[in-house]
Formats: sequence, structure tokens, C-alpha cells
Amino acid sequence: MKISFHGADRNVTGSCHLVEAGGLRILVDCGLFQGGREIDEDNAADFGFDPRQIDILLLTHAHLDHCGRIPLLAQRGFSGEIIATAATHELARVVLLDSAHLQEEEAKRHARRAYRRGRPAPEPLYNTLDALNAMDLFGRKAHYGEPIQLADGVSATFYDAGHILGSASIRLEYRDSGKSKAIVFSGDLGNKDRPILRDPHTPPHAETLVMETTYGDRLHKALEPSIQELYDAINAALARGGNAIIPTFALERAQEVLYYLREGTEQGLLPKRLPVFLDSPMAISATEIFRRHPECYDAEARALFDQGTDPFALPSLRFTRESSESMALNQLAGGAVIMAGSGMCTGGRVRHHLRHNLWRRDSAIIFVGFAAPGTLARILIDGAERVRLFGDDIPVQAHLQTINGFSAHADRDELLAWQQAIKPERTILVHGEEKAMRAFAERLEGTEVVMPRQGQRLAL
Repeated sequence: MKISFHGADRNVTGSCHLVEAGGLRILVDCGLFQGGREIDEDNAADFGFDPRQIDILLLTHAHLDHCGRIPLLAQRGFSGEIIATAATHELARVVLLDSAHLQEEEAKRHARRAYRRGRPAPEPLYNTLDALNAMDLFGRKAHYGEPIQLADGVSATFYDAGHILGSASIRLEYRDSGKSKAIVFSGDLGNKDRPILRDPHTPPHAETLVMETTYGDRLHKALEPSIQELYDAINAALARGGNAIIPTFALERAQEVLYYLREGTEQGLLPKRLPVFLDSPMAISATEIFRRHPECYDAEARALFDQGTDPFALPSLRFTRESSESMALNQLAGGAVIMAGSGMCTGGRVRHHLRHNLWRRDSAIIFVGFAAPGTLARILIDGAERVRLFGDDIPVQAHLQTINGFSAHADRDELLAWQQAIKPERTILVHGEEKAMRAFAERLEGTEVVMPRQGQRLAL
């Protein structure tokens, strides 16, 4: 058994790992790199392996940094089977089609600039047809805890990772001559005791563990104070006569915030008829998919569902699918909550809302998720006084607030407990900033620790 690393190595995005076992070449995730403009070159570069030789792709979940290069993989010759949970199948379709649309729109914008400068027009990384072709490769649906036979002596078992709907950790087992070896991929692990989804499950022992370290150097804030902080930030913006703009990840974070806003209006902590706009076609579709998969919910959310209560419904919630509806929100003088993608402000409709609200002293920009280095969200969080949006130089005068308690990722202590329960002989750290990775490594005991670089290969 061998493994090589092709993304999220000493950084937080682009997860992609290749395992060779039993004559198979098995890819675990194929995510998009996200961050500054130089990231475009990383996404377009060679994968570090021949896509035509990949037999199977195991997908841990549908976040873009884990699935976003699948259409490019198919475009370059991959024709094997993609295996994921049923919820991930549905969510991945929405995510990949949305990503393809954004790629096409970005290419059009660059083409107009290139035309004015007499340069050749750039091509999108992939297009909608590439995304649809990739969806045709999705095959068997994984059920938590049930092994899937990949070949003689090679099986994969998915375990609930509690991160987003359908997310999984994956245990690969290889049996040969009566002996077996196992490797576990954590995927992204969820935060315990959160609403809607179950807590992460721990796979059985494996000799090798490949695990994320997004929050490997810190603990999360307590949840209840974070919820109150969200309510206070919204109420303060309303009192000033401004809007509250929430850059929102379409999967999990949008649904979680809607869940809390519903609770806030029911408990009188927010105005009963608070105007809330979910301005993200992908988040709208994802919310509808969430409603179709109550089997993934924890006991509390499932009880609401069984009682006929929609966990995500508010009295004045409006979905804005059409671009014209989104543009009309820019005319709102104040008094509204606008949730729009993307969470890191790297694209999507939230950039238009930032353009119309960042300069307003009465508005609030509320960050409720992780922001990778180089992204507009991180630039704002780090204190930029001005940013450039759509060719305009925008002063940053709105109230900026970062609420860290809403993370969908396990924190340092939760990661440690999960790792210790598996008791691996070797722990390979991925999907984290190098600082967080090193801090987490210092706390690991009784295991060999590896922090691979991109392209590195290991024999297991």
C-alpha cells in the first residue's frame, strides 16, 4: 500500500490524496485550491498523477475544497467510479454546477479585459458540460458503517464525520495473504453538540491516519455566547438603520444560521418579522436537499422535523434565486439580514453586497466561518482599510465582526480525542495551515507524525 499527496499539504484547501493498493489507484477527494489569484495556477496545473489511471474516487463530502476539481479530473481523462453518500451525491451536483457557472463568468470578465488589451481570451478551468459529465461518474452510494467492496481484498467503509450533510470519514482496508492493513481519512470532522447533524463517529483502529488540522492550534468559543453575539450584532445594525451582511457558506453554515435565526425570532431575541434574505442559489438548493435528508439529523432536529416544524423557516425569510432579485437587495436602505455566498468572499453575490455596504457606517459585516489566507474575507478580518471590488476602491467603514463559535470543524481538543480513539501507529497531518499543524503535532503522543509536502509519496 502506497500513498501520495496532491493537495491540502501544509495548507487548508485542495484536498487530494492517492492510495495504491491491491492493484487499484484510489483517489480520496479532489478539491479546489482557494485563496489569492496565484491559486488559479495551482488549480490549472497537473494533478501530479495521470487522471486516466485512477480507478475509483472516494469523496468525503461536497465542500468545494474537497470536490471542486472533479470536473477537471474528468475533463483530463478520469472515467472511473465516484463513491459517496447519498446526500453528498445531491450536494455535489449543486456545488459543481455552481462552480462551473462561476468559472465561466470569471472567464468572461477576464476575456473582456483581454480583448481591450489585445490579448487572447482565457478559458474557464472547466465549464457546465464538464460538471455534468463528471456527475455521470457518480456510482454507488455509501451507507455509514457498511463496507463497500472495491476489489478483491480492498474495501472502503464510510463513517459519519458530522461536518456537513452526508460528510464522512473513510476507512480503507487492504487484505493480502491473510494479513490486513487499514488507513483512515478523517475528511473534515465536525464540531460536537451542534444543531441539525449528529456528532462525528470514530472509525475502528487503523495503522495509518490521515487527518485534518484546520483548528489544530485552538479551541472554539462556547456556542451559546456565540449565538448571542450574532443576535447582538444583528440588532445593533438594525438599531443604526443599516443592514447585516453575513457571508455564508452554502452548505451547513447557511442552514445552521437559519436555524439560529428561527430560534431567535421565536424566543423574542430578534424581531418577529425580521426580513432575512438567503441570496445564494446554491444555498437555497442545499437547504432543500437538507429537508430531504432528515435521516442525517441529530435527535433534536429530527424531532422538530417529525413534529412538522421546518428547522430552517422564518416568518419573513425570502429566497432570491434570480440575479435581478439579488440586485434589488442593493436598494435596501437598512433593516435586513442578507446571507450570501461565498463564505470567504472569493466570488458570488456577497461581493456585490459588500460593495454596497462596506462603506456604510451603519451596516455590519458578520463573519461566521473560516477565512483562508489571501481571501477577501481574511483581508477584511485582518483590518484592511480599503478594498477593491469590481474596479472600485471601497473604504471599509462598516462594523466588522468575526464570530468564531460557529465553526463546522472540530477544535484542537476534539481532534486530539478523535485521533487518540483510533490509536494509529502513524498520523499524517493535512488540511491545515502549517502553524496549526505544528502546534497540533506537538500534542500527539505514541504515534509517528508526518506532515507531507505536495507530491510526496510514502510506503505504508
